[in-house]
Amino acid sequence: MSSLPLPLDWAHPLVRDWFVRRFGTPTEPQEQGWPHILAGHTTLISAPTGSGKTLAAFLACIDRLVRKALAGDLQDRTEVLYVSPLKALGNDIQKNLEVPLGEILQMAGERGFLMPQIRTAVRTGDTLMHERRAMLKRPPHILVTTPESLYILLTAEKSRAILRDVETVIVDEIHAVADDKRGAHLTLSLERLEALTHRPPVRIGLSATQKPIEQVAHFLTGSGRPDPVVVNVGHKRKLDLAIEVPASQLGPIATNEMWDEIYNRLVELVEQHRSTLVFVNTRRLSERISHHLAEKLGADNVAAHHGSLSRKLRLAAEKKLKDGEVKVLVATASLELGIDVGTVDLVVQISSPRAIAVALQRVGRSGHWRGAVPKGRFFVTTRDELQECAALVRAIRQGDLDRIMIPDSPLDILAQQIVAICASTSVARTLLSASNGGENRATKIEEELLASSDTGTGVSAPPEPGWDEDELFALVRRAYPYRNLSRETYEAVLEMLSEGIAARRGRYGAYIHRDRINRKLRARRGARLAAITSGGAIPETALFTVVAEPEGIVVGTLDEDFAVESNAGDIMLLGNTSWRIRRVEGKSGRVLVEDAHGAPPSVPFWRGEAPARTEELSLHIADLRQEISDRLPNTSPIGVSFSQPDVAETVAWLKEECGLDDSGAEQMIEYILQGRAVLGAVPTQQTIIAERFFDEGGGMQLVIHAPFGGRINKAWGLSLRKRFCRSFNFELQAAATDNGLNIALAEQHSFPLADVFHFLNAETVQPILEQAALASPIFGTRWRWDANRSLALLRFQGGKKVPPQIQRMRSDDLLASVFPDVAACQENIAGDIQIPDHPLVNEVMKDVLTEAMDLDGLKNLLRGMADGRIRCVAVDTPVPSQFSHEILNANPYAYLDDAPLEERRARAVEMRRILPESVLDEVGKLDPAAIAQVRQEARPDVRDADELHDVLHTLIAVPTCLSKIGPPILPCSYSRIGH
Repeated sequence: MSSLPLPLDWAHPLVRDWFVRRFGTPTEPQEQGWPHILAGHTTLISAPTGSGKTLAAFLACIDRLVRKALAGDLQDRTEVLYVSPLKALGNDIQKNLEVPLGEILQMAGERGFLMPQIRTAVRTGDTLMHERRAMLKRPPHILVTTPESLYILLTAEKSRAILRDVETVIVDEIHAVADDKRGAHLTLSLERLEALTHRPPVRIGLSATQKPIEQVAHFLTGSGRPDPVVVNVGHKRKLDLAIEVPASQLGPIATNEMWDEIYNRLVELVEQHRSTLVFVNTRRLSERISHHLAEKLGADNVAAHHGSLSRKLRLAAEKKLKDGEVKVLVATASLELGIDVGTVDLVVQISSPRAIAVALQRVGRSGHWRGAVPKGRFFVTTRDELQECAALVRAIRQGDLDRIMIPDSPLDILAQQIVAICASTSVARTLLSASNGGENRATKIEEELLASSDTGTGVSAPPEPGWDEDELFALVRRAYPYRNLSRETYEAVLEMLSEGIAARRGRYGAYIHRDRINRKLRARRGARLAAITSGGAIPETALFTVVAEPEGIVVGTLDEDFAVESNAGDIMLLGNTSWRIRRVEGKSGRVLVEDAHGAPPSVPFWRGEAPARTEELSLHIADLRQEISDRLPNTSPIGVSFSQPDVAETVAWLKEECGLDDSGAEQMIEYILQGRAVLGAVPTQQTIIAERFFDEGGGMQLVIHAPFGGRINKAWGLSLRKRFCRSFNFELQAAATDNGLNIALAEQHSFPLADVFHFLNAETVQPILEQAALASPIFGTRWRWDANRSLALLRFQGGKKVPPQIQRMRSDDLLASVFPDVAACQENIAGDIQIPDHPLVNEVMKDVLTEAMDLDGLKNLLRGMADGRIRCVAVDTPVPSQFSHEILNANPYAYLDDAPLEERRARAVEMRRILPESVLDEVGKLDPAAIAQVRQEARPDVRDADELHDVLHTLIAVPTCLSKIGPPILPCSYSRIGH
């Protein structure tokens, strides 16, 4: 035994021998993590993908269960709870647990030990009903679930009982939930779990990408507890990264020819590897690429995987990839996190993932075993994607990560969890001190209530005393996102939940009875059902369920707009299979389909908000632009030769630093040089450039080049559009992308271009942005989301899902009751719309200003422009610069107004991929001949008295030489016309 590794001396011989036989020696995160986990400390393990951190968390739990099983103390109760942000990850972990548990059981039998089986189970929204019932009758020892299902388990009456014995909670891929409201929802569920269990469970967090790691550790621990232990092995790992550039020259959009080249190159890569995982950013693209690859590789070798496919189809796709039955799987973020999908040799990312951490997670799906080198290839389709992916590879190689922003005290989540806490079978408990035995006494009372409610005698349980307001406040404040929650805000939420919201159809959201004398909270009738059926933190989207006939099997979901616009007989693609639509049922939200047997389909679409590029990646893009420009200070795009020493050196640097090939490096240099030639500088985060030029409609386009990311640019664009609206009394078309914003100007919008930098200032921009946001779709969408999450609007009612159109109607009614001014006729509103002080409205405005947009980032930007830290350049150009092309061709989700694609003035701009040498050579120079020609064209051509009358009505000053017959003799003197 002396040869056994010392870090495993704590383990039972069965567990230790199994580990040594299977893996040999522990990895670094395992060696460092086990002592703290065994000591019962809250532990956060940060390590690269494939480093064994999941087993580091589980092995100590398995050892404890093995010891109990051999001693005859293993009971049918759940002791280990594993929480995963993805259903697919949970299914995968459960399957991977079966292998070590089965092998350890086999070893025990070989050595003559009688050991009962250690059981695992998965509880997610996909879990079948008979599996849920079996889990309640005989709880598993290890339960795998998601944040949403944990919330339901804590709220439903019978399932709460199986969680009382949990001793360890493992939160995997914690970074994926920490930066949104799912994380706040999960932290409150963990506090509820701790209040329920006999003793506080040990919390273990796992992630490969988290920054700042100390804040994520406190997010896991909660407030008012000892500091957590951080095992930081780092996220850097040797990676094989490269960027694939199509043979066709890149432009602002991808052509069909270019997509054919991408498909052919994908086929080559698939044929060179055992299994390939292709990641895309949208469900539509997943269906499109899988369909085209299936035509080239055969339908049996290709599968699709995304969130709009049914559980059955997703599990089948995962199994096929893991078993080697398909060569390539095309997926969205549904397969992004931590999933062991077998021996994946290659990960392909189509377009930029817009975040450094996402790229690391996705590439890490390949080589997901010890000692392997993950291999990733990034396919670019436009010039901006080329520079973004180049900056992304550079950021990864430098070891940078995106910073996680944890939401502060989301009130919609708080309202939902308060309803669930009060509705669940619970009693007032002493949370601040367990020394007086009150915890055990509360548990016994709760057990009696549970038993009495499950007898089936028809006799109801005695009324509960309810939750004490102060103790519930203390529970909420223990969750890290709510550590700064004020008592005043807490009281306002309680007031909303107890009094409800008065509307034409009655009261909305009155779920709590508030005993103000005894300061107790009790749930009203129907509160538990509302909390269970309409709870969760994932925003509700308008989806129709696709049902295959005649089997009645759910295939997946479709976007409401696509479903409503479809007709019977249409062929559509879903799950890489052609389906013929038989009927669209609007009331029930169903689309009935049948197998189309491979008929040529149309690709469905799903509408949604595109994720904005992260601040860190935006900074890397700006720095890369500036670096290329600085390396070639005197190089002109006219006749540039890539054999020139400084150019060749820059090409070699880009290949080494950014994973580019010769074509990609040369196109990026050409892009930067041509854009600089027109603008005179390169847009960065230290240099912002305003560009103005004429469009084909006679108007002008204003493009502000600011590579700060979509959240800041969207806030800037909305504020600037509102400022223009108030100044010119005219609604303007506008769009905001990650690299800048575009505003379409008409003839009457004339001003010195440099003034655009002074239209807004940091001290007054917030009210302007608030007023602009109230009139935008961003506010209405987030109002509906927050109303859903706070249970003011129910997703399910009467056992059925509320159709999307009915939800929108009820959302509008609710908004009119809470915030009548925003729903009123604006002709009757004098001045700015006054925002009411209501918890739900306050939360929506916070989401709009800090989640959808970045108000603080905009203020910092405006301050930098005002004090000179950021250089501002204004340029009137004869043609659009290369940097403006993709901003002008922005996708519909970037629009800041409601004008459709076909009516966008920005599309009336002629753009050339390569500018003529004459333009590049003469840009910025004044031509005397051209000036003389313009003056001659502007000179009135008066031929009779009527035309003279018209001219005198339009001119203010007239050259005296106009009174002379014949051509004018310059220079002319001017005389003012008297009126």
